[in-house]
Amino acid sequence: MIDNGFTGHLRIGSPGDGSPDTLRAETTGRHVVVFAEQENAPQQLLRDAGLDRVADSRDLGVAAADFSAGGANAVVFHNLNIAVVSAEAGQLAALQTSTAHAGAVLSVSPELIHHVLAPAPPEELTAAYRLVVGDLAQHLQPTAPAEPPPAAPPYFRDTDEYTWGLQAVQAISSPYSGKGVKVAVLDTGFDLEHPDFAGRSVTTQSFIEGESPQDGHGHGTHCIGTSCGPRAPGTGRRYGIAYEAEIYAGKVLSNEGSGSDAQVLAGMSWAIDQGCAVISMSLGADVAEIHPPYTAAGRRALDQGSMIVAAAGNNADRVNGNFGFVGSPANSPYIMAVGALTQQLDVAFFSARTLDVNGGQVDVAGPGFQVYSSWPMPERYNTISGTSMATPHAAGIAALVAEKTGYRGRELWSEMVQNARRLLAPSVDVGAGLVIAPQ
Repeated sequence: MIDNGFTGHLRIGSPGDGSPDTLRAETTGRHVVVFAEQENAPQQLLRDAGLDRVADSRDLGVAAADFSAGGANAVVFHNLNIAVVSAEAGQLAALQTSTAHAGAVLSVSPELIHHVLAPAPPEELTAAYRLVVGDLAQHLQPTAPAEPPPAAPPYFRDTDEYTWGLQAVQAISSPYSGKGVKVAVLDTGFDLEHPDFAGRSVTTQSFIEGESPQDGHGHGTHCIGTSCGPRAPGTGRRYGIAYEAEIYAGKVLSNEGSGSDAQVLAGMSWAIDQGCAVISMSLGADVAEIHPPYTAAGRRALDQGSMIVAAAGNNADRVNGNFGFVGSPANSPYIMAVGALTQQLDVAFFSARTLDVNGGQVDVAGPGFQVYSSWPMPERYNTISGTSMATPHAAGIAALVAEKTGYRGRELWSEMVQNARRLLAPSVDVGAGLVIAPQ
């Protein structure tokens, strides 16, 4: 049984890394084992180590994240060559020291708990934003300008027709719609009855035991709305980018907003099997180290034509000089980490900065402050902020680029980065810049 609580903690902070010394990652007590890509018998290796109830995700299907299914003590995700195991210390040691399968195990890591990435409440966000803007204006305004100041950066606003984010990424003028491209959003599910999506191709699956794909939180519906919402919603402004993409909503976070590595990996494996060109994950754990399972999973997904975009994280507090760090899974070298921008294309005060390890960089940025999108009924719409909101902007743009070019995997990644709009903000905060729709 997958427990959405936690049974342990993993130390992730260290002096000088910008994170509190007391910060801990939540863990389940299980472990994630990454096998070498050429290892074709991980099930046998697990059995040799004493794990006698090994299941294959192809056999379990959607129950792949549920350890109670068949009494399994290990589940292998076939297209990732990664397993989640409930093992004792001696069994883990046997896995890593096997002479019959030398080099087969690349890493063994504690299984993490991930959460939706949501910053402070809207009123606190607005207050902090005003503080930052006011402070900058006070320090940058010359006392006696000798010449006219340079033109102010663009300031985008929601209109009756379009959200500010769609304007900023130039989705409105793009002739592409994401038609024929499959986009997976792995989150808290989707509101299956949302009227704005009537008639759309939506495939849903839950990897949370005892919960249907129906979104009981709201976060997943909001992210799906931004990435793949309709061109002409029934009421209000347009908020979706890839309005003709095929939507795959994988529920890997519970209605309370949390899920384990097993659930996230199950969703990734499912999305790859479905042929999704883009996998969007607005979730994470504030871990200031690369989590090995996502290094392997991100690379193997790219090899199979699926590009993963993930939220960089909301652990910064720039108002008070804390720039945060990119957490897991976004700090994988093979997962595109997305930072958040305000309406002036400034870095949002909560948006995490590049982590000084290989792969820990912010790769691109997207609109992530006061973003209007779909929400479960009866509210229908909501405006929230976070790198979680920037990520589906990048996912929607990726779908448009995939439609235009036919690119998948690494080629799609390269095209996204090359076409990003360069910004004045440092690359440690915005990477290559603002994601831009193909024209």
